[in-house]
Amino acid sequence: MTDPLVKVFSKIFTMSSLQSALVQFAYYGAYFCLAIPAAFINKRFSYKTGVLTGLGCAAAGAFLFYPASQTMTYGFFLLALFVLAGGLSILETSANPYVMAMGCERSATRRLNLAQAFNPVGTNLGVFLAATLILPNLNQASAEERAAMSAAELKSVIGAELDAVMLPYVGMACVLVIVWIAIAYIKTPVNESTEQKSENIHLGASFKRLLANRHYRFGVLAQFFNVGAQTCVWTFTIQYAMAATGGNEVDGGQILQYSMIVFLISRFVMTWVMQYLYPARLLMIMSLVAAALCIVMTQTPGFVGILALVSISACLSLMFPTIYGIALDGLGDDTKLGAAGLVMAILGGAILPLFQAALIDANGVVVSYIVPALCFLVVGGYGLFDIKTREYKHDQTASAEERTATPLSSK
Repeated sequence: MTDPLVKVFSKIFTMSSLQSALVQFAYYGAYFCLAIPAAFINKRFSYKTGVLTGLGCAAAGAFLFYPASQTMTYGFFLLALFVLAGGLSILETSANPYVMAMGCERSATRRLNLAQAFNPVGTNLGVFLAATLILPNLNQASAEERAAMSAAELKSVIGAELDAVMLPYVGMACVLVIVWIAIAYIKTPVNESTEQKSENIHLGASFKRLLANRHYRFGVLAQFFNVGAQTCVWTFTIQYAMAATGGNEVDGGQILQYSMIVFLISRFVMTWVMQYLYPARLLMIMSLVAAALCIVMTQTPGFVGILALVSISACLSLMFPTIYGIALDGLGDDTKLGAAGLVMAILGGAILPLFQAALIDANGVVVSYIVPALCFLVVGGYGLFDIKTREYKHDQTASAEERTATPLSSK
């Protein structure tokens, strides 16, 4: 539901693209700020405690949309989004490694992809709610027409629009409370006795090991650019669709809905493909395809550009869980803190859309898709790096085995 808010607030409060992009800055900035506290919770208590804490904070943030709609101030909405996303940050840091701990290490990345394949169900529901409850209730008056309204008339228009924004968020808060109660009473599938609950949590040593791990460091960087690319693509989908087709916000919302449906289907397809293709290789291929599609969008706006825009979601479907899984592979006791670092990398979704928004204000939305194209190239580089790293380790292991076996074979 959050991606359409950039366009919604831009219209309601008559702001530039850069100002309205602060929605994503507040949302994804919270992921950066709350990931380390989430790691403390997981190490000191358990993954389940982290999940419950995250759900509680997310529900509180969603409930804050009601007072925000009454005060009718942009800053209050940003605060509500920050609290909501802070809860989701804790949830992300806890739930992802929780899923990876539910089975053997070899299939952890594929298992995480399968679990996250259900996330787009919520994504589609969120876009549907925005498209049916928020976008159609925006007053179609232009910025000039709003400026000509009296103070009382403008307040009435903005109040009705913000009520439409508030309703689905408060409804979602109620759903989150129900989910919190359900999880609180369900027995954890992971044996809590295996969790590390030591009073002395040696974060310093974990930090040093993680910083020395080049494979992990590059994974965090790749996740930063991956989330940045994803946020850039979806945040400005409505603006691109309006520019390419000449439609309105509702038409742009439908294009975003199509993208989410493609994302949903592709999550399951990519999970199946991973049975036959190494995850990092698939990541590299899809990243390069996504970069090419972004270039197509900048060169051929119109039907072809819209088709390329929707197709990017198929490429995006595997990126987050795949980077997450291969970056955490082999971290052992540092996994919980490592998971926090990867969630902090979601900060890319706060920063990179600001660059794209500035480019939109200066040159238009079509050209701005060069920003996610560059991000996808970095993600593809991480896939290639992982492939080469593992091939090198395999060669080294094979050479060591040959050296050990030679005396025996000569005898």
